[in-house]
Amino acid sequence: MYAFNYHAPKTVRQAATLLAKNEEGKVLAGGQTLLPTMKQRLASPSALIDLNHAEGMTGIEQKGRNIVIGAMTRHVEVATSAVVKNAIPGLAALAEGIGDAAVRNRGTIGGSIANNDPAADYPSAALALNATIITNKRKITADEFFQGMFATALEEGEIIVKVSFPIPSKAAYEKFPNPASRYALVGVFVAKKGSDVRVAVTGAGSNGVFRSKECEAALASRFNAKALDGVKVAASGLNADMHASADYRAHLIPVMAKRAVEKATAK
Repeated sequence: MYAFNYHAPKTVRQAATLLAKNEEGKVLAGGQTLLPTMKQRLASPSALIDLNHAEGMTGIEQKGRNIVIGAMTRHVEVATSAVVKNAIPGLAALAEGIGDAAVRNRGTIGGSIANNDPAADYPSAALALNATIITNKRKITADEFFQGMFATALEEGEIIVKVSFPIPSKAAYEKFPNPASRYALVGVFVAKKGSDVRVAVTGAGSNGVFRSKECEAALASRFNAKALDGVKVAASGLNADMHASADYRAHLIPVMAKRAVEKATAK
C-alpha cells in the first residue's frame, strides 16, 4: 500500500466533511473491495474515512410496509435478522449466500450497493424490490441509482446512510455462483408487489445489474414458473469471460428466474 491518512469520524456529517476536504479520499465500509485493491496498488487514496464508528448507520427495522437497513449493517446481520426473514425472506437468503463467513461478517449492504460490482448480489435485490437508497443528501430510487459497471448516481461527498426495501407479496433470489468466489455468474432476483413484477439480473450484464424485460413480460400476467417456459434472452450486451460465455449466461437467466419464482411461490 501507499501511505494514506486514516480518519474515524463519529457522525455521518463529520464523514462528509472529511470527504469534502480530501479530494482523493475514499469512504471505508467493510473494505472487502477497497482494501485488496489498495494492497495490489491499483488504488492509492490520500485518505480513508472509516464509517465503522459513525453513529446511526447500523440496524434493521420495519417501518410501515418497508424494511429499512442501515448502510453499515453486515451481511450476516441481514441473513440472520428475524425482521428480514419474516418480511422479505428472499433478501435474507441472498445475504446468507454472499461469499463465505469471513466476508459476511465484514461486508456491509451499503458498501456493496455503493461499489455496484457487476457480479454482486445486493444490487439485484435493490433493483427488483424497487428499493430507495437514502444518502446524507437525498433519496434515490434503485432505477436511478445503478448507472453501469461500478457506476452509481452518488455525487461527490455523498454517503449512503440507509436502504429502504418495500415489502413484496412474493420474492426470491437464485444464483449460479462461481465455486471459488461465490460471486454470481448469473443471479436473478424476482419480486411481485401487487400487479408489478420486477426481475433483476446480476453477474451477466457487461454494464452491470439490469432488469430482464423478457422475464418481466412473461411473469406479468401469471407469476408462475411455467410462464417462463420458452423465454429467450439475447446474448448481446452480456458479459463473457473465462468463467462463462455470453450465450451461456443468456441461457442461465431464465433458468435462474424460473428457480427463483418456484422458490417465491412455494408454500
